[in-house]
Amino acid sequence: MNSKSFPNWRRLLAMSAFSAALCAAMFYAVPGALAGAPDWLRAAAAMSLPAYPPETNAVMLLDEQVTTVRDDGEIRTSYRRAWKILRPEGRERAYVGVGYDGETRLTYLKAWAITPAGVEFEIKEKDFVETSYGSGSFYDDVRMKATKIDGADVGSVIGYEYEQRRRPFVFQDKWLFQDPLPVRKARFVLQLPSGWEYRAMWMNYADQKPQATGANGSVWEIENVAAIEWEPLMPPWKAVAGWLAITYVPNNAAQRAKSHASWSELGDWYAQLAAGRRDSSPEIKQKVAALTAGATSTLDKMRALAAFAQRDIRYVAIEIGIGGYQPHVARDIFSNRYGDCKDKATVLSTMLKEIGVESNYVLINAARGVTAPSFPSMLNFNHVILAIRVPPDVSATTLYATREHPVLGKLLFFDPTDESTPLGYLPTYLQKNQGLLVADPGGELIELPLLPPPTNRLLRVGKITLSPTGAISAAVKEIRWGDSATGRRSSLLRAQGVERQKLMESFLGQFLGGFRLRKAVAENLEKHDESLILNYEFDSENYAKVAGNLLLLRPRVLGAKGDDVMERKPRKLPVEFDSTTFQSDVYEFVLPPGFKADELPSPVEIDVGFAEYRSKVQVEGNILRYQREYIVKDVRVPTTRLEDLKKFNRVIAADERNAAVLARGTP
Repeated sequence: MNSKSFPNWRRLLAMSAFSAALCAAMFYAVPGALAGAPDWLRAAAAMSLPAYPPETNAVMLLDEQVTTVRDDGEIRTSYRRAWKILRPEGRERAYVGVGYDGETRLTYLKAWAITPAGVEFEIKEKDFVETSYGSGSFYDDVRMKATKIDGADVGSVIGYEYEQRRRPFVFQDKWLFQDPLPVRKARFVLQLPSGWEYRAMWMNYADQKPQATGANGSVWEIENVAAIEWEPLMPPWKAVAGWLAITYVPNNAAQRAKSHASWSELGDWYAQLAAGRRDSSPEIKQKVAALTAGATSTLDKMRALAAFAQRDIRYVAIEIGIGGYQPHVARDIFSNRYGDCKDKATVLSTMLKEIGVESNYVLINAARGVTAPSFPSMLNFNHVILAIRVPPDVSATTLYATREHPVLGKLLFFDPTDESTPLGYLPTYLQKNQGLLVADPGGELIELPLLPPPTNRLLRVGKITLSPTGAISAAVKEIRWGDSATGRRSSLLRAQGVERQKLMESFLGQFLGGFRLRKAVAENLEKHDESLILNYEFDSENYAKVAGNLLLLRPRVLGAKGDDVMERKPRKLPVEFDSTTFQSDVYEFVLPPGFKADELPSPVEIDVGFAEYRSKVQVEGNILRYQREYIVKDVRVPTTRLEDLKKFNRVIAADERNAAVLARGTP
């Protein structure tokens, strides 16, 4: 994520550069010289530790952040981190990367290690490897210094210390004190100028009162912070980990503009920052006319412009200084044919206005649940999309990502950065997520819509011939739309030739012990506005089990709907699904001559509120038909409903294992 300003979610791609830097550091780092570790690291190493679970890889002994704010707005922050490695897997904590940029100067950097034998190593700043933090589609002034700390082994204590100086565009900070591993001691020290104040808000953690230190200083200290352990289908890590949101409030009005006190105030700030950026140009007007020339309705025009912004404006981010927050002007984006998320939203907004359709910026985080409603801050966001005001002459029947606004009317939320999600839909991670709607004047935090289950549809129909020996020959047709189509379409488009067949074989291999894929064809693969259709045929020997004159047939051939998420160790966190969904399977078996149904599985039906499941098996003549429906109606299952989820998944698992008993008739 963008460490200095308004980070676009695509910066996740830049993590590959971070990994590369660490690899380079491991290869090139100069062996640490024998030198004395600082007293603070020795004190951390001497701390007594509580008992941790045996699988704990490491413990953070100290997480200290000391922030000093000067009257002129410069902020100096020193960081100290110390780890003790408890298991071999904990050695990864020896990799250190520190970022900086044009507004954030790195003024001091050192690292040390204390081995179990008491040998101390030191790595100076000159021994760190310097690298760019960007990726092929990202250009900015962020740099990184990285290294691997020598002497990192089980029982070792490693630590590093650095200082940064910056002149931020907003007077707000986050103190992220909770970690995937336990934290023995965390400390945040704040020193403000005389007359300045602060606002502190605790997120996902009980409020902690500070201790006053000297003139206008405060210290927060927490001990034995529990780890946030990974759990399958958990919410985004930052949505459940504890952190402190803090706003610095100057004593003069000019500087106070950087200390946003409300969402409306923040919306005003961003509206002013983006003012004039959506002004049109003759070239844009000409392109809009060309793109919409054949359109017969306003909605068709909107779709044409949306597709242009998605696929003809390449994703390239140039974020230097205020450019991390401020979009480029529309005429430059259009002329260059590239931009980041806020640029793609800007050029689309400009083009829509040419056909009389208004739109508003929406600032959002690409991880659902991370934005803190009580903390009006740009630090909440890493992405920009559009809220398009649906004109009166446009039917919203196929525009699912909408909600009514009391002033602006019906709003259609659209992400022009996502090339696979057509107008009317919304990427799953943005659904039921909170974003800042930037209006004029002001702004407000709103919840984006959660699309109903039928918009993410999967219908799988199989025609299957069963032989007396248990072999099957199947022809299957899948129809996918919404999110169900988006993921599969993306994976197929990335694959070429034989790789596509391997994807299908990998899918079949999850459910069939032995098979031969005879055919696999995809329809509408590059038509993102249409349903994805997959047709495939396969044979599988010994699918049904032979037992004398009986055949044991599992009617559910493909697809697993349930999950063993509740069958592992005791769960602490809520469960979060990617999206709502409505999935159906219909399998029709042509029974072999002389065989009749002797015993059929009982019908299944369960409704737990957030999800439903039902199935039934019927026989008509020589056709055995298995039908089922799986519906997810909400994406979040709170901890109070986890037992219901366990019951729900167990019912599905039992149904998927059930077998029909077929008996050969007497000759």
